[in-house]
Amino acid sequence: MRSVSRRTLLRGSALGVAALTVAGCASEEPKPVVAAPPDPETVLLNQLIAGKERTVALYASAASAKLAPFAERHEAHLAELRRRLRDKLLSSASSAAVPSSPPSPAATPPSPSATPSPSRRPTLRSLRDLEQKAAALRPRQLAGVSPALAQLIASIGACEAAHAMALSRSL
Repeated sequence: MRSVSRRTLLRGSALGVAALTVAGCASEEPKPVVAAPPDPETVLLNQLIAGKERTVALYASAASAKLAPFAERHEAHLAELRRRLRDKLLSSASSAAVPSSPPSPAATPPSPSATPSPSRRPTLRSLRDLEQKAAALRPRQLAGVSPALAQLIASIGACEAAHAMALSRSL
């Protein structure tokens, strides 16, 4: 039988301890936190709100008393959309341990509403085109949403279509 030198014994035990340490660390590695995908209705509400904010800003920059009723209706839509989003976030926060945050503005696709140019007032034609594009978009936004939100989106689309018709007569 061969005798084992102290150096060989120490080397072997050091390698064994290192192997156990590495194996222990590898099995205890934390799993990456995967964020839950955002709720589609929350994303849609954020998109609708962003579009309505741009539309309200356009009407405000038009500064015409004749357009005030149009602007007021868009402001009412915006207030209702914000209320729905707030209610949705509050209900999801109470049912989940960690509330999901709304998507960042950079992740929100552009709405048919254009950002107003500070130096130019929008024309009636540009407002009409904006209303037509927005009204045409609404039916595509109804898929997969709750009945209450679908009713609101359809009502907003009908109002936008009526605005487009009224603005066409004004041209």
